[in-house]
Amino acid sequence: MHNLGPFLVGGTVLAVGLSLGGPSGYAINPARDFGPRLLGTLVGTTGLFTGTYWWLVPIIMPLIGGVVGVFTYDFFVTNFLPKKS
Repeated sequence: MHNLGPFLVGGTVLAVGLSLGGPSGYAINPARDFGPRLLGTLVGTTGLFTGTYWWLVPIIMPLIGGVVGVFTYDFFVTNFLPKKS
């Protein structure tokens, strides 16, 4: 039962992809979202970069979530670990 972390992360990504992949185009990865938008713009498709949704969720929010995750981990985990002498 040890080392189940990678399977839990993979299962979470799979669950998000299966539940939101159709409507949002699997936009949890910036490379899978921004690249097709850029190519679509280069070939003449309009409306791909309208509004703020195209950059806020797949590009900016993972950066903010990473910083929040670090502070959350520091607060909830490292404060309760035994101190090294």
